[in-house]
Amino acid sequence: MRSAVVVVIVVVLLAAIAVPLARLVRSRLVLGTTENQTTYRILHTTSLASPELRAGLANGADRAAKHLRELLATPALAITDGDAVTAWDGVGSTHADDVHRHAAHALTSGSTEVLDPDAVACERVDCQVRHAVVAALTSEQHVVGALIAYTSTRPSAGLVRAVEEVARFVSGQLELAEFDRERAKLAEAEIRALRAQISPHFIYNALGAIASYVRTDPEHARELLLEFADFTRYSFRRHGDFTTLADELRSVQRYLTLEKARFGDRLSVTLRVAPEVLPVAIPFLCLQPLVENAVRHGLEGRAEPGHIAIVAEDAGHDAVISIDDDGVGMDPDVVRDILAGDSTDRVGIGIGNVDDRLRAVFGDEYGLVIETALGAGTKVSMRVPKYRPGVHVTGPGTH
Repeated sequence: MRSAVVVVIVVVLLAAIAVPLARLVRSRLVLGTTENQTTYRILHTTSLASPELRAGLANGADRAAKHLRELLATPALAITDGDAVTAWDGVGSTHADDVHRHAAHALTSGSTEVLDPDAVACERVDCQVRHAVVAALTSEQHVVGALIAYTSTRPSAGLVRAVEEVARFVSGQLELAEFDRERAKLAEAEIRALRAQISPHFIYNALGAIASYVRTDPEHARELLLEFADFTRYSFRRHGDFTTLADELRSVQRYLTLEKARFGDRLSVTLRVAPEVLPVAIPFLCLQPLVENAVRHGLEGRAEPGHIAIVAEDAGHDAVISIDDDGVGMDPDVVRDILAGDSTDRVGIGIGNVDDRLRAVFGDEYGLVIETALGAGTKVSMRVPKYRPGVHVTGPGTH
């Protein structure tokens, strides 16, 4: 009996020790030491604020403010762009009307300022907003706003440094937001340039071909007119930087239908596409200049018929797309000029634009590959990843 009691006591003691030991081991394995847990919390909170700030002060500061206040652990936090209070989070929101006055010196000088109760001037005895640390927000060396952390007691030197570091972090995100805006403007300018590259000569010839069928084959003329309308609608619509391969190929097919109305039996086209690559996101209008180049070098200037093959294949993590013509080919030196950005030729500029955008979005390993020689035809290939973070289609489809 005594031995049984001893065994029970030992089991109870082991169980009592095992539970806290398991919790300790589990916490160590998941988050490590207290310092590691603190680091994780800071990094996590920062990651929550980053995408909001990347939208700019006017659009994202209000949502980011609560995360920034959590980083600083202050009763209240405000952000201003110098013209308006873009965010207030925490207690004492009645002080929001005074933010411009509190931030005035930092906005002018670009320096950090600590405000005492006389400057904050709160009449309520129970208000936690008594002191403030004001730090300037900058973008490209220009003051664009201010971050104000409000406290109930005089800020320590450590808190002042922390506010300055958070302001530096916010400033960095604002610079990235400005970079994103400039990149979006550049992308839109590039797309406008590509739209301008759609040859007026092609438009004139397409309308001429349609007109030639009005009397002889009105139904075919109507179909061509609808194809022309859909082609121009897609090419000039407003949407994001990317489209699906399916939509891009559909637009290319419309273009080729219009060109075949012009060239008749002199132009033949083969299209071979793996279904699994149709949803892949690609830069908008990245195939049109390549196909137009194939038509130009495959048919124009020669009497015999020409053939164009468009192939899109599954290559594991990538999709490989090629446009191959059996035309007159190109001088390799001309190709080098095009890819180096030295071409002044309209189609050459369009091809160089496509190469630049592919490399900018996916990396240098994803630029165009052009195989050609005089009299030997031209094959232009591109490899695009099936998935890349940040690359997605935001605009409407053309179904």
